Order: sequence, then C-alpha cells, then structure tokens
Amino acid sequence: MSLIKFLLDRKIFVGLMVVFIFFIGFFSVTKLDQELFPPISFDMALIHVDAGELATLDVEQQVTEPIEQVLSNIDGVDSYESSSYIGQSAITVFIEEGRGDEVFKVIESQTLPLQAQLPAVNHLEALQYSTEQPFDFFMSISNGSIEKMSQFAKEVVKPRLEQLPEVREVRFEGLEDYEVTIQLQKDTMEELNLDVTQVSQFLQQSNIITSLGTFTEEENEPIIRWDTTFEKIEHVENLTMPTSDGMKHLHEIADVSLKVSEGSTGVWKDGSNDFIFTQVGRVSNVTQIEMAEAVRNEVEKMKEEGLVNGFDFDYIVSQADYIADAIDGVTYNILLGGLLSILTLIVFLRNVRATLIIGISIPASILLTFSSMWILGYSFNIISLIALGLGIGMMVDASIVIMESIYRKKEQGLGNREAVLKGIKEVATAVFASMLTTIVVFIPIGLLGGETGKFMMILSVVVIVTLVSSVIVSFTLIPSLCENFLKVSSKQKEIAENRTIRSYGNILSWMTKRKRRRYGVVGLFAVMFIGSLFLTTKIPMTVMPDVFNRYSEVMITLESGVTPTEKEEIVSQINNSLENITDVKESFVLDQLDYLYLLINMTTGEEVTLEQKAVNEQIFNELRMLEEQFPVESVYSALDEGGGGYPIQLEVVGDDLERLKELAISLEEELNQTNGIVGSKRTSEKHVEEQLIVLKEEEMKEDGLTALQLLQEMDASQTKQPIGHLLDSDVTPIYIESENSLVKKSDLLDLEIETPQGQKSLSDYIKLETTMMPTQIDRKDGQRVVKVLADISDRDLGSVNRDVQALIQQFNTPEGYTVSISGDLEAQQEAIQDMLLILGIAVFLVYVVMAVQFNHLVHPIIVMTIIPMTITGVILGLFVTQRELSIMSAMGVIMLIGIVLNNAILLIDRTKQLRLEEKSIHEAVIEAGKNRIRPIFLTTLTTVAGMFPLAISTGVASNYQAPLATVVITGLLFSTLITLLLIPAVYMLFDDVARGMKRLYRKKEDLPNTSSTRNQNH
Repeated sequence: MSLIKFLLDRKIFVGLMVVFIFFIGFFSVTKLDQELFPPISFDMALIHVDAGELATLDVEQQVTEPIEQVLSNIDGVDSYESSSYIGQSAITVFIEEGRGDEVFKVIESQTLPLQAQLPAVNHLEALQYSTEQPFDFFMSISNGSIEKMSQFAKEVVKPRLEQLPEVREVRFEGLEDYEVTIQLQKDTMEELNLDVTQVSQFLQQSNIITSLGTFTEEENEPIIRWDTTFEKIEHVENLTMPTSDGMKHLHEIADVSLKVSEGSTGVWKDGSNDFIFTQVGRVSNVTQIEMAEAVRNEVEKMKEEGLVNGFDFDYIVSQADYIADAIDGVTYNILLGGLLSILTLIVFLRNVRATLIIGISIPASILLTFSSMWILGYSFNIISLIALGLGIGMMVDASIVIMESIYRKKEQGLGNREAVLKGIKEVATAVFASMLTTIVVFIPIGLLGGETGKFMMILSVVVIVTLVSSVIVSFTLIPSLCENFLKVSSKQKEIAENRTIRSYGNILSWMTKRKRRRYGVVGLFAVMFIGSLFLTTKIPMTVMPDVFNRYSEVMITLESGVTPTEKEEIVSQINNSLENITDVKESFVLDQLDYLYLLINMTTGEEVTLEQKAVNEQIFNELRMLEEQFPVESVYSALDEGGGGYPIQLEVVGDDLERLKELAISLEEELNQTNGIVGSKRTSEKHVEEQLIVLKEEEMKEDGLTALQLLQEMDASQTKQPIGHLLDSDVTPIYIESENSLVKKSDLLDLEIETPQGQKSLSDYIKLETTMMPTQIDRKDGQRVVKVLADISDRDLGSVNRDVQALIQQFNTPEGYTVSISGDLEAQQEAIQDMLLILGIAVFLVYVVMAVQFNHLVHPIIVMTIIPMTITGVILGLFVTQRELSIMSAMGVIMLIGIVLNNAILLIDRTKQLRLEEKSIHEAVIEAGKNRIRPIFLTTLTTVAGMFPLAISTGVASNYQAPLATVVITGLLFSTLITLLLIPAVYMLFDDVARGMKRLYRKKEDLPNTSSTRNQNH
C-alpha cells in the first residue's frame, strides 16, 4: 500500500502522467498504420510451373516428381501437395510452423535452378503466401470505344497516377495488345528455295542497333552507331532480302499484318468486354487509405479537366474503403459501448462524480493501449480493431471494482484517505488475480497453428495490452480521483443496502440453512449443463467467417486449349447465371489465360435481401453448373482458406490411377446420399483425347532419317517463333510462322518433308494412336491422390462433418489405399482439437494462478465450477441467435474463462477475508454476497454494454466481431446470474465435505483410544 500512499501524496505527478499518456496516445494514433490485415507471411509456399503443351502424365513424371524429390530433402518442409495439368504443375508446400521465411529462401534457391535443368520447364516461380497484396485499389474504364479508352489509359491514367508519390505501379487488363505476324507463303518460299530458318535469321540480323566504335581523331570523339531497327510495320514489310531470284521485299514472300495478340488477357464487366480493368499498387511506406485518397483526388482532377469524356471512369474495389469502414465501425462501437457503460454506472451508482471518474479512465486506458501498440509495431487492422472492441468492455472492470470498494467504504462513514486505502486493500488481491487469470488464458493461443494462429496471437496481445493498461490506470488514476473528488451524500449512506441487496441476502440465507437446498442448487445446475450439451448439434459451425462484407472473389479454372470464342461463351453464361441472383450488384471477369478471375460486388444497405452466406451458396451453385456444359475444370472461392473453395474434400490415396478412380466413384456415390451434399465431383473424372505419334522405324532407317529430323521438320512447319520487337511505344512483338496450319490429322500426315530421296509425305514415317489422358493428377507427399469434392447446401459444416466422418469409418478400402478428410473438414477438425488443447491448458494455468494467489488448493476449484455454466450460456446464446461456432467465437469462449472467473474471485476472496475475521461460514457467505453483488453487476453490465454494439454490428468486420461478442455477452450474463447462487452453494458444499472428513478422521483416532481403555479395564 506504500505505492498508493505515495501516489495520493503526489497527485500532481499522477495528473502530469495522465496528460503525458494523452499526448503520447494521440501521437501514436497518427503513427499507427491503417491496413486491412496485418502484414503476415505464412508457413506455406506455392511453386508454379509452365510446361508448354506437355501432357498431364508427362508433366507429372518430368516436372512434378523431380521438384518433389528436391522438396523432400529440404529441412523444414513439413509436407507438400501437387496437381499436374496439361502444360502446368502447381505444388503447395507446407512449412514447419514458425520457419516460413527461413525455409522459403531455401525452397526458392533450390527449385529455381530447375528451370534450366529440366528441359520440359518453360517458366518456374516460387511464391510465399502472405497477407501482402501487389494491388490495393481497382477501377474500371467502361462504356466507350476500346480505342479511345485504351488511349486514355496509356496516355493519361498511367503517367498521371504513377507520378504520385503514393503510387508504385499502375497496371491494366483489357487493353488490346498487338503483334506483328509474318506468315510465310509456302509456294513462293519453295520457288525461291527459302526456308523458315533462313528468313528468321535474316530478320533478326536486320533488326539491330549497335555501336561500331568511335572516331577518335574527330572533335568530341563521336560514337559510330548502326541502327536498322524496325519502328513501324512498314519497315518490316519493305525489308529487302536476297533470294535465288534476286532481292525481294518481305511482303512479296510473306503476308505481314498487325493482329490482336492471342495471349492478350480480356476483361468483362457484367458480360461486356468494352471495359479496361485498372489496378493500382502503393509504395511500401504509405498506407492504403493515404494512397486511395491521393488516387481519388487525381481522378477528380482528370474529370474536372474534361479528360473523362465519352466513357466512364469508376471505382470497383478499394481495400482502403474496407479499412476505413472497419475503423469507423469499431470507433463507433467503442464510443457507443463506452457511453452505454457510463449510462449503466449512472443507473446503478446514481452518482455523477463516480461516473465521471470511470469516464476519464476509459480514454486514458485506450490511449495507453494505442501507445503500447505503436511501441510493439502493430497497426490498425481488422484483427487489432476487433481486439480493441472486445477490450472496451473489460477496460473498466478493474476501475469499477476499486472505485466501488472505495465508494462502499465512504458509505460506511470512513474518511477519504482511510476509505481509499482500506477499499483498495480489500479488493487488490482479487483485482490482480482477475487480471492474471484473464492474461494466462491468452498465453496458450500461441499453440494455435497455421495462419489463424498468427491472427489470433495479434488479437490476444492487443487484448492483454488493453487489460494491463486498464489495471495500471485503476491503481493510479482512480485512487487519486476518488480520495477527494468522489463524494457520498448522507442520503446515500442511509440507503447503502437497497432492496436488491437485501433480497439477495435473504436468498443466500435460505440456501445456507439446509444442506439439501444447496445440494439441490448444485444438482440443478449440473442438469442444466448436461442438458445444454444436447443442443451443440443444432449450432451451425464453420472454420472462419467471411473476410469481406458483401464482396466475393471466385476462380474458374479452364481446361487446356480453350479458345477465345469459348471464353466469350463462358463469360456470357457467367453473367446470365449471376443475373438470376438478386443480391449480386455487379461482376467483373478477368481472363488470366488458364483461368478466369471473378470479382463480385453484392447489394448493400436497404437493397440486401439475403445474408452473405446464402448469396455465396447461390453463386457457387449457379457457377458450378458451368462444369457440365463448358470446358471448365473447377469453380472455387479465391478468398477461402480451406483449400479449393469446396467445403467437403475427401482424399483417396494410392498408386494405381484406375483403382483410385474406382474407389473415388464408389465414395462419391455414397457421399451423394448424405443430406445437404450438392455439386459433387472428382478431380480425375475428366479426360482428354491425345494423339500419340508412333514412329515407323523400319521406313525411317531405309530412307536414312532420324527422329530428330522429323521433329525439326514438324516444328518448322507449324511453330510460331518470336524474332524481336518493333521499337515503338508499345514494344510490339514480331512473330514468324509458316502458312501450314495443323488443325486436323490429315494436315500433319500429309505434310511434305525433305528426304534424301526427295519430297515425301510424313505419313510414310509416322502413324497416330488415340489415347485418353487425365486432365489432372493430384499427389500428396509423393503419392497419387484422387479428391472427391462437394459443396453443402441448407446445412452447416459441423453437422455435415459428423455424417461424413461416419461414412468414412464404414467405407471399405483395399490394402495400400486410404480415405481421409481434407479441406474445410480437416481444417475444422484440427481447429477443434487445437482449441480444446488451448482450453485445457488455459484452465490449468488459471488454476495455478488462483492457487498461488489464494495459497489454497480447494478455493480455485470452487471458483472454476462456474466454467461449465459459462459453456451452457454460450451454447444457449449461439443456439438462439444461430451464430456460427468458428475460430473467432471459440476465441470468445476462451476469453470468457478469464472474464467470468473475475466475479467468482471477487466473491471467494471476500468470503475468505471474512472467515479470517472469525465469522461463521454462513455469515461469511451471506455478507460476502451482499458486499460483492454490486461490483459484480456493474462489471458484468458494463462489459455487456461495451460489447453489445459489436454483437449487433453490420459493418465490414461484423462477420468477425458479432459471433465473438455474442459468445461473450450470453456466456457472461448467464454465468453471472449463476455465480451469485452456484459459487456460495459449492463453497458450502466443499466446507461440508471438509468437516465430514474431519469428523471421520477424528472417529478413526478415537477408535484405538477406546479399545486400549477397554483392555486396561480387563
């Protein structure tokens, strides 16, 4: 108490420290970054390989397997999964927890050289998963001519935005990229005795710019420069080259034209491709909000200058808007929660000065938290803002308990200084124990693995910082203000024990008089807990709630060789499908060559008719119908962390593809009989026809031909070769190709080739065999795997999980083959196991803290009997509100353990103090209850009031906030009401047991004494 006396004697010091906290807190607010998610690198990597037109089996053998062999020898690689497609391989690498950055560097250094070592690899890249995105701001240029919009994008938007100091890069999708195509005329080439190689080499040697030296004896020693580069298409057409018939212009032996590049990516807005998608990325030292503000100001200037004319230039998605909305929403919730907490104090204490003291402590605690976040290098993001929103309810708990204790001492007539010292002394142990129990609850959060664990760690640290800040304020600012500023009128002293307190005292008195009454109370609550467990199957479950509010991103992977016309048809059908969903506002499709990337904005405000989860279900149900009619491989959410967007993923692992296919078909048939399963598919169900070239070796040997010669002849006949660029503003590429086009079998078989015996048909040396090849081969840790995928409808993930588990247990698999769960089901199971482990460790740590604090092994057990009733409150809350049980709501359960124990600690600590004052157990229980009912009600109601805005919020972060806040509110309200009856009953129950044990022990001691007396009498 010497520290408290020191602070009371030096209130100026306390006041100046508070002013300093306000200054440093406001300064910290200006320095904290504002972003959607904290910058986190995950323990996962992706290796993507482009292998040209290589068949699926060849990709597996020549690309995927060599890379997997390298990965298997890297220390720190936990596991890996691969998918081989036609011309592509994608390998997801799972790294040991906490070693992501370190191991990724090794993966990158050992896999990138394979690009040169493996002949089949055209391009290889390795990427580490993280929350960092290359672009944060998206706009559209639409409703105009593509030429005019392209000119505006290149000449106005790109230079003006990139000159802004906040902008790193501007990139466009939907611009028409052009290329110069030189198509050689076959007949003319044969007449002039020219071949493709000769023309190609001559063009490359002609399109050069080089230095030939310097004129050393001339003034300024000018450089001798040679420049015959092609700047226009006319330069290519008019190029002269030697032939057997003299010099000829290129346009005399070839058709030279400017065409739209086949590799150009297209974009569509609501099915229309008259649209340019604009992406803006920021520099590293600028926040998303700052960049968005700078870009918007520049765009407004463009419009004011009349540069946006004949088309629209609008915003699509800005992560800054989500951040700003989240910050505004949480700020509003904090202010509203704080106001509700203050109103609660006014109603219960009916003392304006007491309310003002708590009102001052709230901003002091918040600003001290902001200062700590700045020091720790944290930022304002969805996770930290949720933590702050949750912390506001607990922020005043310690201050209320201390102030109420001082207030009660003044009601009892003690002097100002004596009331402060005795009031703090009475509750100091309970306040510290409450703080420590809440803090240790969050320590095991670090055991939660994966990406979710990293987010939860940030949330936990911010909550702990908020709690510690509030306790510091409660032991410094509150006593200083309460000594002289807190006044208690004579009327308040007279009615200190109101009707509620007297009624509660009477209930306790009734319960403590008879053993059967208190035992009945304990038994009743035990029945309530057991009964509530039967409701768990009625609670919807998921892994993580949606990240964005009223927004979705979808990836639609395409089969190999999809033509531009087919893509147009697919996009048209996408638009038609989405038009059937009333809550879809607009959609944007980006052509990424081998897949389509879909951005969907949903209706907001009063236009909303369905919840986001229902809208997402409708979107995927509609879009997955594309797989039946169009060359579409799969449809899945780009925002989903469970893997592939399909909530149900089962893996059949083995070696033989045909056996795997049979097992997968059987498994899919049984899975389809499960209620709620829709849209099932297998990863190996699609096959493509392949024409295998078989060499006629005898004929080749007779005519003196080798396989390499035949391959070169075929390549020269149909390969499109890059030979350089035009030196124009767009650096237009130049390609050369022959007149031959291989579009049917006869084109290849009838191809004339040069042989020692003269011109002969290629069919003399080859034949074609038809084979069927899978479009996708999946592997897991080097073993082949076929996945059975399915969506769910009208049921939650948790209930479907139980049915799928039962199905797998009954499914018969031959030796060497296994069936297991992956995707969202696997993630949910792992999350449940992790959360149960964390819950167990948290309960044990709470027991340790209280045992040390109370110096008693039984009292912590009494306090912890409230935990089961907390779970009952949570179950009832989720059941009534039908909020989903997810990682976020499970975090609320863990948080509750720390919060609800605070009330029980207050009650037991006071009872213990009264027992030490020689009061009987009945008197101690009744008086402790009457002493502590007011601070228990105050802390509970202020916490509930502080979190209530979060529970009913509908903003950007509401999907994360609302379930967590709902759990805390319902669990806390229920457990508080139960605490006031259950804890006294359990306390007396343990006392009854202790006294019974003592009587039994005394009887055993008396028995030997009695028998020895009898022996002496004899």
